[in-house]
Amino acid sequence: MTASALAGFVTGLTLIVAIGAQNAYVLRQGLIRHHITAVVAVCAVSDAVLIAAGVSGIGTIVDRAPWVIDVVRWLGIAFLLWYAAGSLRRAFHAESLHADGLALARGESRRTVVGRAVALTWLNPHVYLDTVLLIGSIAATHSGGGGAGLDGRWWFGIGAVTASLVWFSGLGFGARLVAPVLRRPRAWQVLEVLIAATMVLVAIRLAAG
Repeated sequence: MTASALAGFVTGLTLIVAIGAQNAYVLRQGLIRHHITAVVAVCAVSDAVLIAAGVSGIGTIVDRAPWVIDVVRWLGIAFLLWYAAGSLRRAFHAESLHADGLALARGESRRTVVGRAVALTWLNPHVYLDTVLLIGSIAATHSGGGGAGLDGRWWFGIGAVTASLVWFSGLGFGARLVAPVLRRPRAWQVLEVLIAATMVLVAIRLAAG
């Protein structure tokens, strides 16, 4: 039980920590302290659903329907490029930059912020390949044993879900610790450019297959 959960935690953390579009967005919302609880919840719950799907064996469906991944991939590329353009627009328009990060996005509704989080999560084909297929495959090697009435693979899944929750919570709510560094508009310009670059690089990787 403990070994499977720990293995799931380490595996989940290894896959999630890699810098990507989703993490960049969670970090940005954490820095400006705007609807971060909702964003963290969307990311963590989405991961939990995907991990559960992988552990239960649904990943075989994704594996046998590659056209679904292709559709998601191109939708994701379009969204990432659109979001990158928005970040660059904010970076090079001084009137959109504020020393107070909270004011930076005061006009964005919860629906808009959450909608972006959902898109960045579910329109990334790597989510299905890594979270559903890879974690599902590794979890299958922990089948049996377990404890408390649960199969070992489900303890592995619980560990991976816990890693997701810990990571997104730390990234989102911990971002405020470095917020003082970003009190100057120039710092926000750099952040927006870096976020745009991250989105474009992820889009290029997706386009390259």
